[in-house]
Amino acid sequence: MPQKLSGKEHGLSGSTLKYIAIITMLIDHFGAAFFIVFTSFYAGTACFAQADILYQVMRGIGRTAFPIFCFVLVEGLYHTHDVKRYLLRLFAFALVSEIPFDLALSDRILEFGAQNVFFTLFLGLLATALIKCVMEKQGWDMPLKLSLSVLIGIAAIWAAYFLKTDYSGMGILLILIFYVFRSDRVRACIVGYISMMWECLCFPAFICIYFYNGKKGNGNKWFFYLFYPVHLLLLYALRIVIR
Repeated sequence: MPQKLSGKEHGLSGSTLKYIAIITMLIDHFGAAFFIVFTSFYAGTACFAQADILYQVMRGIGRTAFPIFCFVLVEGLYHTHDVKRYLLRLFAFALVSEIPFDLALSDRILEFGAQNVFFTLFLGLLATALIKCVMEKQGWDMPLKLSLSVLIGIAAIWAAYFLKTDYSGMGILLILIFYVFRSDRVRACIVGYISMMWECLCFPAFICIYFYNGKKGNGNKWFFYLFYPVHLLLLYALRIVIR
């Protein structure tokens, strides 16, 4: 069983973690979406350095979001009543979110050089669901199970690199780490952070994850799904208005 904090009143629920993730993601995307505007307004002026510092701070705050999304994704695998529908939702929102993602962050309707984070989460969930299925197979010996699991993980990491999804193969690796070490929260956080050292400012995410209390909490799941494409469209629209 995964580790929990003792006492129902302590710790952070799944919904609280998601709220932390979407707020920090919004700050991150605001900085990313408006960097073009900052540059055009302040290029060559004394204010440019200040604008750049603000940009760096906002992007740094945003590093908290992704590890939390990965963690709640794996928890969702164990709490969902239908893995196939879970996968379908992620894939559907990956498709729906791609144009808003490209408009907000690259000013193009379609930018094939980078795909939105829902594709990463979809590939990560697909990999962990398949590995879970393999490991629960009766009559298969452990070496075979482990070999197939490693191949599934490698395939998912390669697919993320090939498709250029947000956080790429390293994002898939983090999801797999949360799956493998689900029963040991401390180890999951330590190994997970080490795997994300290239994004060292993500450290607060692992503090939040450590204090997860195992409860779902309050929150409409569709809000968390819809927030992603909607906030990207709003950021794009706002940028057009203030240009």
